[in-house]
Amino acid sequence: MIQKTIGEVFLIIGGIFMFLASLGLLRMPDVYNRMQTSTKAVTLGAMSSILGVGIIHPAWLPKCILIMLFILFTNPVSAHAIGRAAYRTGVKLWKGSVCDKYGSCMEDEDE
Repeated sequence: MIQKTIGEVFLIIGGIFMFLASLGLLRMPDVYNRMQTSTKAVTLGAMSSILGVGIIHPAWLPKCILIMLFILFTNPVSAHAIGRAAYRTGVKLWKGSVCDKYGSCMEDEDE
């Protein structure tokens, strides 16, 4: 009984983080902020949901842990690659951005 309750709590936490990620996609002003918001929240939300399923069904727990590790390693790397590709193709920063540190790194790389 307590095992099911703990699993359901993780499922609810995962759903909340997924909802917050979707709000971040709607509310953030540019591609880079949207990616950061959604990547962090979706990673935590997906991992919480998968952990909840693993707790509710203990036989699935080893597979769930492998899936969580896969998400943990691939989601940030893919978001970085997409952000870098967006920057290199000329997608502009939000006009309220304070600095562009990646641009100065790219200038050093071109020289």
